[in-house]
Amino acid sequence: MEPTVEALSAVPARMIEGWNRGDAAAFVADFAQDAELVDFDGTVHKGRDTVIASQQPVFDTVLKGSRLVRSEVSFARVVGPGWGVVHHRFGMVMAGEKEPLPSRYFLQLFALVWQNDRWEVATLLNSRLVSLDAAMALDGQAAG
Repeated sequence: MEPTVEALSAVPARMIEGWNRGDAAAFVADFAQDAELVDFDGTVHKGRDTVIASQQPVFDTVLKGSRLVRSEVSFARVVGPGWGVVHHRFGMVMAGEKEPLPSRYFLQLFALVWQNDRWEVATLLNSRLVSLDAAMALDGQAAG
């Protein structure tokens, strides 16, 4: 494998395959051993093994049967020798649902390093895509 933009862009698709099988080890197979995952709520998971240990119980319970859909790599770039960045958008459907709710769209920011003859995720930041109107409505409810 070469450190190409195409190889960078393929990482999110493999992660989605792991998620959609409910397999935390497959979900993070492209993570470096010391990678960090930042959930949309700000929780930081340090290390591939920690991510697997925290994610698998969630796949087995509250997210059982959930799927990531509408995957789109909107930006991928080799920024310098040995490192790259990817922006990835997707929606999440829960078991039995056909389409993601508007509140279940996400943007991921990947920082990847070229090591072990492949791109490995050094850090992954997840954020929910929420409109300004929705954010203001939530603020109003919290202040209420």
